[in-house]
Amino acid sequence: MSSKIKEKILKAQEEGDIASLYVLEHEVHDTLNEEDITGFYANILELALENLTNALESARRFNLDEVQDFATIRALYEYAIEHYSAESISNGAALFEILEGLSEDEGFSKAMKVHRLSANEGLNFEDFLEKIADIEATQEAGTFYISCFSDEAERLLNIALVSEGAQ
Repeated sequence: MSSKIKEKILKAQEEGDIASLYVLEHEVHDTLNEEDITGFYANILELALENLTNALESARRFNLDEVQDFATIRALYEYAIEHYSAESISNGAALFEILEGLSEDEGFSKAMKVHRLSANEGLNFEDFLEKIADIEATQEAGTFYISCFSDEAERLLNIALVSEGAQ
């Protein structure tokens, strides 16, 4: 590991600065080996989980306009997607449920609800991408998360509304 990049990483970790770690992401991929890259992402996740714990303890919701909150949500979303895509559907659904209530951003929360409902329906990640997600529209929207969906997503949301109303 290059000592210069290592110093930058350690400084960002000491400061709990997830955003700075993400800024280093390209350099990390260019200079570190696979094991060190895995450790790099593990450190981001550790900081994000620490931020999540602090937010839950203080009943604070994240603001996506704040750099550290944005980076924390991004890391947690990537963690949830990692679970979902690895066929750990129930864990993915649980993480999406946490993310759904974690942000002040209504668009993000609605998107996490679609993710959660899809996982709860038993859709694997590939089917979610094929049947629910609109990847092209998401790319045009420029979000870090899957934010645009097919008409099938509306069906899932309507079923959820009906079942929530029945409870």
